[in-house]
Order: sequence, then C-alpha cells, then structure tokens
Amino acid sequence: MSLESKLAALTLDDTSSVVDTIKADGVDKSGFAANIGTLVARCGSKTEDEAIAALKLVETLVTSDVAASTQVFTKDCLAACFEQANHKSKAVKDAAQVTAFAICDNVTPFGMKALLPAIFGALPVEKKWPIRELALQCVARFSEKAPKQLGDALPLIVPEVTACMWDTKKQVKTAASTAMKNALGVVGNKDIEHMNKKIMTAITKPKEVPEIMHEMAGVTFVQSVESPALAMVVPLLLRGLREKAIATKRQSAVIINNMSKLVDNPLDAAPFLPLLLPALETNASSISDPEAREVTERAVAQLNRLKGLADKQASVRGDVSKLEDIFVKMFKAEGADGGKLETIKFACTVATTMMDLHFMEDVQWKKNIMPIVETYFDKATAEKAIEETRVEAEKMLEIPDDDDEEDDAEELCNCQFTLAYGTKILLHNTKMKLLRGRNYGLLGPNDCGKTTLMRSIANNQVEGFPDVTQVRTVFVEADIQGEQSHLSCVDYVAADEKIKAMGIEVAAIREVLATVGFTPDGKAKPDHAVSTLSGGWRMKLALARAMLQKADILLLDEPTNHLDVINVAWVKTYLNSLDGVTSIIVSHDSGLLNDCCTNILAFDNLKLNSYKGNLDEYVKTNPAARAYFTLKGSKLKFSFPNPGPIEGVRSKGKALMKMANCTFTYPGNESPTLFNITVQVSLSSRVACIGENGAGKSTMIKLLVGEVEPQIGDVWKHPNARIAYVAQHAFHHIESHLSKTPNEYIRWRFANGGEDKESLVKVSMQFSDQELKLQKTPFEIQVVDEASGKIQKIKKVVSELVGGRKQNKSKDYEYEVKYAGSSVDSGEYLPAKTLKKMGWEKAMKAVDLKLAQLAGVYVRPLSTKNVEEHLEGCGLAREFGTHYRMSALSGGQKVKVVIAAAMWMQPHIVILDEPTNYLDRESLGGLAAAIESFEGGIIIISHNNEFVSQLCPETWVMDAGHLETKGDADWMLKQDTKINDQQQLTEMTDAAGNKVEIKQEKKKLSKKEEKQLLKKVKAKIKNGEALDTDEEEFAFEKDLL
Repeated sequence: MSLESKLAALTLDDTSSVVDTIKADGVDKSGFAANIGTLVARCGSKTEDEAIAALKLVETLVTSDVAASTQVFTKDCLAACFEQANHKSKAVKDAAQVTAFAICDNVTPFGMKALLPAIFGALPVEKKWPIRELALQCVARFSEKAPKQLGDALPLIVPEVTACMWDTKKQVKTAASTAMKNALGVVGNKDIEHMNKKIMTAITKPKEVPEIMHEMAGVTFVQSVESPALAMVVPLLLRGLREKAIATKRQSAVIINNMSKLVDNPLDAAPFLPLLLPALETNASSISDPEAREVTERAVAQLNRLKGLADKQASVRGDVSKLEDIFVKMFKAEGADGGKLETIKFACTVATTMMDLHFMEDVQWKKNIMPIVETYFDKATAEKAIEETRVEAEKMLEIPDDDDEEDDAEELCNCQFTLAYGTKILLHNTKMKLLRGRNYGLLGPNDCGKTTLMRSIANNQVEGFPDVTQVRTVFVEADIQGEQSHLSCVDYVAADEKIKAMGIEVAAIREVLATVGFTPDGKAKPDHAVSTLSGGWRMKLALARAMLQKADILLLDEPTNHLDVINVAWVKTYLNSLDGVTSIIVSHDSGLLNDCCTNILAFDNLKLNSYKGNLDEYVKTNPAARAYFTLKGSKLKFSFPNPGPIEGVRSKGKALMKMANCTFTYPGNESPTLFNITVQVSLSSRVACIGENGAGKSTMIKLLVGEVEPQIGDVWKHPNARIAYVAQHAFHHIESHLSKTPNEYIRWRFANGGEDKESLVKVSMQFSDQELKLQKTPFEIQVVDEASGKIQKIKKVVSELVGGRKQNKSKDYEYEVKYAGSSVDSGEYLPAKTLKKMGWEKAMKAVDLKLAQLAGVYVRPLSTKNVEEHLEGCGLAREFGTHYRMSALSGGQKVKVVIAAAMWMQPHIVILDEPTNYLDRESLGGLAAAIESFEGGIIIISHNNEFVSQLCPETWVMDAGHLETKGDADWMLKQDTKINDQQQLTEMTDAAGNKVEIKQEKKKLSKKEEKQLLKKVKAKIKNGEALDTDEEEFAFEKDLL
C-alpha cells in the first residue's frame, strides 16, 4: 500500500510502517511531502480514532530519526493540534497537547519562528479558551528548548502575549503570565533582570506604572541593549509616556534616552521606533514643564539618530525574503515547487534566525541547514550551496566602515572597548584606531570622559589596547603630588618609577631639563623645589619627563594650561617635530588643535568617532563644534550673583583693595619675586594680569588677597568688602572634601552662620610670634569711671575679640573685646588704632571678614535648593551638583564647583587665576558672559588672549617681578555710577522661610533737620518719654544720654 493510501485511511497500527517508509525513501520519494495536507486534515478530524491516529503519527515523526527532514512539513500540523484542544473527547485533547508540545520541543531551535504563525493564529479572543491556553503553553516551552531564539522572536511574541494577560478567562490569563515570565527569563540583560516582576506587574496593574517607572529610572544601564530587552521594556515605556503625570512622562523619556545610547546594532531598535517616536514627539510638543520638555526632546533626537543609522543599513532581521532568492540561486532551484520550495523556505527561516543571532560560522550553518535540505540535494551540492549562501549573508550583515585610511602608517592600536567612571558609562562598544606618527585631538564637552580615557590607557585599563610595555605610553599632566612637592626639579623627575626603570642618569635628566629652560641662571632652576614653580613651569617639567621616556604614544592633558604665548609656541614646535610618535591631545586651545592635529577623535553618544584633518576641517562637517573657536558661539550662560552695596562706599571707582610699594621674597630664595608693586582695585575694575610663566603674577595676587605677606610695603582691604579668589591650582580648595557632593560642600563651607570656613586658613590670618608677644603684654587703657566721671589709666591684656564692631564719632571702627581673666564678655570696645598696637590687627581683619560675609546671608538662606540653583548658575547641572560626589567629577566640573563656592557670598571683587584651564570653550563662553554682566570688580590672570581682551580694558603686565600697567587704567574713575542708586534690599528670607525686615541705611540729615530732631529728643528726655530706635541712636551720637 502506498503512503498516500495509508495516510488517507490512517490507524494507530500504521504509525511504525509510515515512519519506516519515510526513513527508507525520504520525504520526497515516499510521497510524504506531497501528501502532508492529508495528514493535517486527519489531525483536525472530528472523529476521535482518526484524530488520535494522526496526532500519534506526528508525535512519532517529530521524535524519531526522521525528525530533521520531516519537521519542514509536520510544523503544518500545529494549527490542527491547537484546534483539537477544544475537542469534545478528552483523549483527543490530551493527544493534541502531547503532539503540540512534541512539535515545539523538537523543531530545530533556529526554526522556531516557523511555528509562530500557527501560534499567533490561535490567540485571538474569538478563539475558544482551551485553544488559546494551549498556544500560550507552547510559547512558554521555548524558554527551555530555544532560549536564544525565543529572545530573538520577542518583538513578535510580546505584543501577542501581553494582550492575553488581560483575558477574563483565568486559564488563559495564567498561561499568558507563565509565557511572559518565561520570556522575561531569556532577555539576557542583567541591568533589568531584577525588574522582571515589576514589568509583569505593570502589564496587569496600570496604576502601579508611575512607581515602577520611578524604579526603572534608577537603573544604571551598562550592558549592550539588544532586541529582547527592548521588547520587554518598550510596552512599559509606552505606558509611561501615556501617563497623565509629567514626572512619569519625563522618566520614560530619560530611560529611552539612556537605553538607546547602548544599542550597538540600530536594527535591534528599528521595530520599536515607530511605536516610541510618535509618543515622544507628542509629549515634546505638549508637556508644559520646560525642563521635562527639554528632556523629552533629547530622547526624540536620540531616537531619530538611531533611525537614521538603521535606515542606512540593509535590514535583514527576520526577513526571509532577503535570503530566499540567494538560496534558490545557490541551490540552482529556480522554478522549484511543492516539497522542495517548502524546504528552501524553512531553510531560509533557520538561516535568517542564525543571522539575527550572529551564528555565522561555516560549521554552524552546515550543522543546522544540511539535515533540512539533504533529501532534495546531494551532499556536495548542498555543502557548496550552504557555504556560498553563508558568505553572501555575511556580506549583508557588514556595516559600512567610515574609516578610509589609505596610507601605509603602522597601526599602533585597533580596539573595541567600553569605558565607565563609577556608575556612569562614558563610551560603549566603541572602536579606536591609532596610527604611528599621527596627532589626534580628543574633543568632547566637559565631563564626557576625555581625561578618564587617557588615564585608563596609561593604566592599562582599556580592553584591547596594547600593553604599555609593548607600546610605550606616557601620560603628561602637570599635577604634582603633595608628598613630592619638597623635591627639587631634578629629584622629582628622577623619582618617577618609569624613569628609574629605564636607568636614566641624573646628568641626562639635567641635560633634557636644560633644553626646556631649567638652568641655574634661568627663571626656573633645576635644584629649586617643584613647589616654587608656577603652573607653566610645572607643565614644562612634565613634558621634559615625558621626553626622557621616549614614548610611542604621548597622552597630553591640556598641555598649554598655564603656558604663556612663548611656551605655547614651543609646545607646538615640539609636537610637530616628533617623528614616529603618536599623540592624543586634550586641549581647549583651538590654535594648538589646528596647528598640530592630523586627526580628530570626538566623543558623541557614547561613541568615539574619528575624522581626518585638524579642528577647522572637523568643524566643516560638524558646525555645532564652532563653540571651540568663539566664546560668543557658546549657548551656555553662567550667571553670578550681584554684590550689593558696601557701607561707606558711594562710587564704583573707589578703591576696595590696595597694595602700596610691596616687595616679596619666597623663603629660601635670595632675590625677591616681586619688586615695589603698587595697585588698587574697585567695583568697576576689569583687569587682565598677564606675563611670562614665573613672572610673579600669581604671587602678586596672593599678596593682594592675604594668602602671603610682603616683607616690605602695605596691603589694605576695605573692611566690608567680600573677595572671591579662585587660585591657579584651583582643586586645592576641595581636595579634602571629595567625598561630599558639590551641594554638600558649599553648605558645609558656609554653615557657620554664613562664615567661610576656608577664609581663615590664610597666612595673613595667622598670628606671628611678635604679634602673640604683643597680645600678652599689658597695655595702658583709658577708662572713664561711671560714678565720678574721672578718667583712669589701667593696664589690661585683651584675650580675644568677641566679634562686635561699631563706628565712633570720628567714623573709625571700634571692636568689642574680652579681657584676660574675665569669664564674661566685657561689652567694651577699643579703637582699631589701639588694638593694632596690641597685636590684634589680623583678628580685626577676621571680624571684618566675618561681618562682610554675614552681609551676604541676607540675599538667600543656605538651603539645598538655593545652592542647587546657584551651582546651575555657575554651569554645573543639578544632576552633578546635588547627586554626584566631587571625586567623580571631571576637571572642568570641579573648577565650576570652586567658582560657585567662591561666588556664594556675593563677592564685591572676583579674582580668577587661570580660569580658562580645564574649562571647554562652551563653558568659557558662559563664564565670559557672566563676567560681562557682573556688577563687581574682576581681576583675571590668563594666557588666553581671546578671553581677557574681550573682557578687560585695563592690563597689568608682570615682567620678572616688575609691574607695568597698560590700557585704560583710569577707566574706573570715569564711572559716575553711584552705589546708593542701586535698589536697596528691604527684607530677607531666613532658612525657615520667614520674612525679616532689614534695617535701611539712614538718610543723612540736613542741618535744619538735625536741629529739629535735637530739640525733639531733648524734650522727650526731659519729660521722661520713651525714644524710638533712631532717636536713641541720635541721642547716643550727640552724647545726650
């Protein structure tokens, strides 16, 4: 009997003979392929015996030796199995379930997608619930038998299963939940696997979506995001985008933005973009909160970027049609029909899934496709055709490489890596290729990870980068560790571990140091301590140390920081003269990047993109980078708090700080660093202090602010003026507080009633031995006896200044003192002249400083929110200002913290020593805008001519310790703006939110008004009437009380 006849009248007894026939003759010769329709019909028969016999045969075939060749056809029986789940006979139901499970368990894993049409056809709500339940149970089984393939199919499966989780029938709902749970288990993304239960909850309990989105927003995404992870998360994100609460919409946008940056293959995201983009775009145009709208717009831009990349690539994901023509061509099967065509189509499904999962080895293709096609093609033909198809498929997967290097330069590095700092991903699966002899400019905004990348390369922490012992890599930075600051320049270089390992002798070190200017008779002497070097000479010392190491790769972090024009030119010449040395340069100096760079490496969306040419060439293709050239091109805007009035100062041109005939010599040096310096600064000052490295600029500023004291000459500051000083080596302000966030640091620094804790550590605030001796010496003080009115002379010792201060009749200040031996404050005041003779001048300055600082408290209380807003005004986003510890911040961000801390108390004078170091051009433009609109005085030390020339009409030129003033030095005197024209502060808000009235400065009385008030007060005193506050003060002033 033929197989056709057997299938038409199939009984249970025929099962073994049918299997034997197929095994002997194959699916084609035996007639099985041609008669599969008959078997499918028998499986769906309403007659119990017919259905059971057919189902049993299918189960036997898929579990027997002929399973590989018959699966192409037995898969067609799956739909009939589902329908039989609703059969009135329990025996048929059971057989249908067993057979359905057998088909799903035994199909080749890569052919699993061929079963999905039958499964999805059984899930519509119109179908009976047992049919839907069985189909969902089959989906759940794939997690064990074909986990990777199930993950690949999740974009198709999740929407179907999700709809069933809402079903009213408990059995369907349970089966759908089990299927979804198993599907979540194969996602393979460790970043979100702990959220699996929450994602399940979000599907069935929409009210919990906001809370789940909040938890999801706290996930740190590190692992590459692939199609399975997106399939699970996208439904949740869509729900979040459609929530009413703006906070939830914003969180969804943040998660989308973060996850999409970690999508390595844009085709993984392609199926979800049509779902997410419209929802995001709707929110971007409708959300009322500007900040949330901005966050959403960023997510839209990111998805559009992914869409652009996906559109460029030929999409082959899950697309059988792309391969079918190639299979037909390679197998020479044009015009094939029937079983042969079905076999080719099934082989295409298997091959496409292998492409999706990157199973592209020849052995893998042969193993998985050969058993399917060998019935219709001989072994040699099949092997040849499979390999030719695989090669073509591999070409389809290739992503065009933009790298078009055509020269013969030696390749030093060609690696792919991920870079993180703490929990923040800086670069993800990015490529970096370096050629010998090239100078690469490393571009990117502050905090993107430029310095971290270079430090990681130097420390052998970049995966795939050649070992630093094979390719000698040297990181050049000017920071000198505190424990080495006492060493001489020669000893400092010799102490370097790499220099020691190379066995370089001291004579060779001296020789190289001499080539960069370290000579016994030069400005920087090789045997002087490195602590005496200015910033510019420290950088030259670091470059000299790098020269000694004969590097293959030089890593230069801001090599022109602190350098004057002469030394910047020297660095350019040095870099361009290097032969066979590759440099990676981080710099905010556009001139250096133009004159030295042959290539640009740019940070963009967690990738490192390579471009040929210098900065000018890069800007032609990336116009947004124009901010690297012009400060005015910056979109970033800083804002500094305005200083407010100063008691006793009416004109913006009146001096608030003075130095007169000051000469200063560093301890241990023979000749002075500064000679006879005289300057003054007012509220209207706009001064650029320039000069060569080591000329004495920073030393002069240290004298002016009181960090050091001159041996000759006087330094004066108005007692009520607040001064902000950001030092050249700015990080010393925060080095001891790196475990604090910037917000915590500022609140700690000013927590003591507004007093700046760091202002009292200056040298000029520490008592000298002579002053301490004077303070302990009894001093003759005149005291008026209250009973007799007689003046007595008593010798007393002042133990401390309590903090009070007032003006006497002569408009001179008197300070409240506490005498030695007294357990309580005396309430007595002594004139400043007397206290100066007693050795208390520095203590009076401390009282002045504290009172000046307290005046700044009136503007705003020291709250987390106020500090956060202040940090944002200084260019530090609240994410970094409030939530990141300072140890995790970049150099540029730390400078912003230091500037913000200095500006908190609304200073009247701001002194910035090399503010352009570490700040990118965008931040520099923002800083320039803030300085232009600032109403106080500004002194800037900088070698950045573009920066200072835009802001400063007056110039102090320092040359070998001698000062010359240039430009419009008298411009401040032309300012006729009167400070009393400024709007007066009438009230303040304390930390508890209470409004407190502020006492206004009294209007000066005319002679007539004064005479009338005198008469009125005398009459009140005579009649015993109470005086108000102003009258009482007037009475004391006129000695009426």
